[in-house]
Amino acid sequence: MPPSAEPFVTGFVLAAGGSSRLGEPKQLLRLGSATLLDHVLDTARASDFDQLVVALGGSADEVRSEVDLSGAEVVVNSDYGTGCSSSIAAGLSAVDARAQVLVLMLGDQPGVSADTVRALLAGRGENTRLAVCRYDDGRGHPLAFGRAMFGELGGLHGDKAVWKLMDRLREEVVEVRVSGPIPPDVDTRADYQAVLAAAGLSS
Repeated sequence: MPPSAEPFVTGFVLAAGGSSRLGEPKQLLRLGSATLLDHVLDTARASDFDQLVVALGGSADEVRSEVDLSGAEVVVNSDYGTGCSSSIAAGLSAVDARAQVLVLMLGDQPGVSADTVRALLAGRGENTRLAVCRYDDGRGHPLAFGRAMFGELGGLHGDKAVWKLMDRLREEVVEVRVSGPIPPDVDTRADYQAVLAAAGLSS
């Protein structure tokens, strides 16, 4: 049989934050009957990735005990306090050698849907190094990186380094149109209330 034309795709969920501004593990905040991170992982599993990697850090033991991590390869980043770039570097060590595309998702952004992930992958085109979702109000996650970018991703430092990388390589960035506003992520109590409101829930 001929080889599949579909690239091997690794989904990578960043969930290592220490939740310093919130004061409690945001991964474990309740959103309906499950946790915030459960919702993101459900989306990741529904996105038909060939591999799923999750980076944990702050409250890793609690997250392991309360979140369904089935189907995911877990990497614990002990340097999570230095920014999400350290989680990317840690997670890359677990990425399958066959991976041609890495989709970066935020563990505190439950409003992203599997349809958005699929649209990003379908719209990025072949041999694309970087692709980003273009929502009605700007660029947002998830992001997709071709294998040619893996080395540069592993060498990033700090908390906003991915966005700085995209600014530096802006001529190469493919924007994939996604309708609606950027789904909120959670750093503060107000952010959490916004996520609950968007989901039609209350705390």
